Amino acid sequence: MEFAVDFHIHTALSPCGDEDMTPNNIVNMALLKGLDIIAITDHNSCANLPAVMEVAVQNGLMVIPGMEVQTKEDVHIICLFKKLENAQRFDEIVYNSLPNIKNNEEVFGRQIVYDAEDQVIRKEEKLLLSSTVLSVNDVFVLVRGLGGICIPAHVDKQGFSIISNLGFIPPALKVKTVEYSKKNPPEKLMNKWAFLKKYNYIISSDAHYLWDMNEREFFLDMDCLSVSELFKSLDNLE
Repeated sequence: MEFAVDFHIHTALSPCGDEDMTPNNIVNMALLKGLDIIAITDHNSCANLPAVMEVAVQNGLMVIPGMEVQTKEDVHIICLFKKLENAQRFDEIVYNSLPNIKNNEEVFGRQIVYDAEDQVIRKEEKLLLSSTVLSVNDVFVLVRGLGGICIPAHVDKQGFSIISNLGFIPPALKVKTVEYSKKNPPEKLMNKWAFLKKYNYIISSDAHYLWDMNEREFFLDMDCLSVSELFKSLDNLE
């Protein structure tokens, strides 16, 4: 069976995210676009996951707990977890690894934490767009130790990708899946960088606005709609 997915969506907690990216708006837009599974991947934080997942459960949408981590090498990595509590454990590690720089709302935007009614609980004061002190290797070790999976984000972009910043994907990381942005056809990328042919890939929206979220355009083939099948598929994509 094929399931439509988008594993890279930001809420208004990410300072670069539009303030319309609230839990209810994201879930409703995902349903309108016909998505079966989404992942919430804010910059260096999981604080909006509980609210989004509560809304999703009420509406029959599967949400995978996630985060987009920025490593000390300025590499963005999508981290996906099977359980919310594991994502929250990772969240604590990442938050403590960020520099104590206060967010400048006039420059970066507000960092908003919501409840399941889209009411503002608080604003995160620490700037989430900073690099952590965690290395790429640190992130892979920590996430795998929590039963999660790491996917190098938007590897075809010139900024904040593992290829642009490191020049290669270290074999020791044992990467199975990478993420392509929507603007470049996979065939074009694999012709440009032949080494990408060895990796599975997903195509995500990196949505900071509701209209950017995927339509029913990228699918995972799974036996059934379950978290365990999803993680199995991410390791066995063609």
